[in-house]
Amino acid sequence: MKIGIIGSGTMGTGIAQVAATANYKVCIYDNNPEALIKSKSSLLKILNRLIEKNRIDEAQKNGILSNISFGSDLQDLADAELIIEAIIEDEAIKKKVFQAIENVVSDDCILASNTSSLSITSLAAACKIPNRFIGLHFFNPAPLMKLVEIIPAIQTDQKWIDSCEKIMADFKKTTVLAKDTPGFIVNKVARPFYAEALRIYEEGMADFATIDEAMKNIAGFRMGPFALMDYIGNDVNYAVTETVFKAFYFDPRYKPSFTQKRLSEAGYLGRKSGKGFYDYAEGATIPEAKNNLDLQNTIADRIVIMLINEAVDTLFTGIANEQDIETAMTTGVNYPKGLLAWANEKGIENCVKQMDALYDIYHEDRYRCSPLLRTMARDSKTFKV
Repeated sequence: MKIGIIGSGTMGTGIAQVAATANYKVCIYDNNPEALIKSKSSLLKILNRLIEKNRIDEAQKNGILSNISFGSDLQDLADAELIIEAIIEDEAIKKKVFQAIENVVSDDCILASNTSSLSITSLAAACKIPNRFIGLHFFNPAPLMKLVEIIPAIQTDQKWIDSCEKIMADFKKTTVLAKDTPGFIVNKVARPFYAEALRIYEEGMADFATIDEAMKNIAGFRMGPFALMDYIGNDVNYAVTETVFKAFYFDPRYKPSFTQKRLSEAGYLGRKSGKGFYDYAEGATIPEAKNNLDLQNTIADRIVIMLINEAVDTLFTGIANEQDIETAMTTGVNYPKGLLAWANEKGIENCVKQMDALYDIYHEDRYRCSPLLRTMARDSKTFKV
């Protein structure tokens, strides 16, 4: 089976590496020949590094490289049976690309987008054969991150979902099935990790370092929200939040932050620009968190309860089932535990009380308790995870 990758950036190259390692023939397409040269060079560096770490040997490296070709003509993808698009997050551009590729590939070729937040159904609707279109959302870096969100469009036939599940199993990926909803599972459920941390800062409750410390040492996350936003890039993280906010008809739960918007406007994008919420210049001092355990507990409880409420509401609205929500958050963004299991641990009734306490203070729809959480508390139920 031949797989075509459209886009030779970090994500496209990473997906190609995964497919070639699984012994699929792969063609990376890009209309910019210089980008293809950069992709090939990057791939060689990565494979050589894997040899140095004893992850692969020279024969495996050569096998992977022999499975990958590079092309700047769409006709190079004519015999592909699966196309995975990994280009700029622009709906109009993606639609044009898929319309062009449909004139090249067979009618049985699966068309997939790696979009993180755009409508799969809308992209499918731009195609002549929409029932073979699907979302395959990989996480960066694709060779290391195990999760792939599979998102059928309304038009997608079941046989193509089954085919993609099999291919992703060959890739040794863990898959979850998500309804075509803004942000799918991970980018939707994760919004409060950033948004509530920003809100806490804007209220003057705590500084960046203290909030990050609370989420690492109290809640058990690998990175605090501000360090993570700097790692992702404030421009990228803000854009996802804004996209989800608009796509959910301006639901206050996903409202972006002016603090992050201003940093993005200033070019303080995080690690890649040398400055974001923190200063990454050589010799810059790392700010110390305030050693206030009560404050840190309060911060951790508030952010975690917002995450739990978002996860429960994702289940309530049928975006994904319980197990897929848990798998998505622990595998896709390395949360210390599944949010539904966390709700059981905290006590469902206590979760409702915490949400209601926040709503009583703010009277904002942002803090509305999920109806499912409330009914489960009423019926003394727990999640079966």
